[in-house]
Amino acid sequence: MKDSIKEYEEIIGYSFKDSTLIETALTHSSYTNEHREPSALNYERLEFLGDSILGFFTAEYLFEHEHCAEGELTRMRAALVCEASLVTVAEELHIGDFLRIGRGEEASGGRSRKSVMADVVEATICAIYLDGGETAAREFVRKFVLTDDRVAAAAQSEDFKTTLQEYVQRDRASTLEYKLIGESGPDHHKSFEAVVLINGEEAGRGQGSSKKKAEQSAAGDACHRLGV
Repeated sequence: MKDSIKEYEEIIGYSFKDSTLIETALTHSSYTNEHREPSALNYERLEFLGDSILGFFTAEYLFEHEHCAEGELTRMRAALVCEASLVTVAEELHIGDFLRIGRGEEASGGRSRKSVMADVVEATICAIYLDGGETAAREFVRKFVLTDDRVAAAAQSEDFKTTLQEYVQRDRASTLEYKLIGESGPDHHKSFEAVVLINGEEAGRGQGSSKKKAEQSAAGDACHRLGV
């Protein structure tokens, strides 16, 4: 693991005045637990705010550059800020190389876990926002998240729930139902798991930071399984 904050700053193109902010953004709760450090020194609180900051800057960008209806803007925003999109950003930034993580979590693959990678991107956005303000955070989001390729892909992305519903409705006798089967984490950092049932049989399952995201993920899994 690389432990040079300077090296990470070079990759993200931002130099922190308060280095403890980016150190916290790169620290998993398993590390603070093992080292008996305050829980506030892991990335979870930063990720909580970073999620909202990212959502706002993405909505702002789409409002300025995409002249389409509200529903389309909402779909594009969801595609740009979803876990899969942020994981690709994390991979480009080599976040796994800089993450401080506990030994147990490391052994279970936590360093490359998708949810962790996405969370650290959001924590990084928040750290930049708190250290350098709105302009610096916006520049990071536009440089790494709102790239031309990602925005173009978002414009072509699918709403899996709608796609699956249209597929199921071909047979009017078929039924489609979503069920929440799991919920974990503190109130500010929830993780949900959902399944989608077609005619009472499980067709797909997925996870997300909200019930809607978990259902969308489950629908995507079902579409993949069904070849839709």
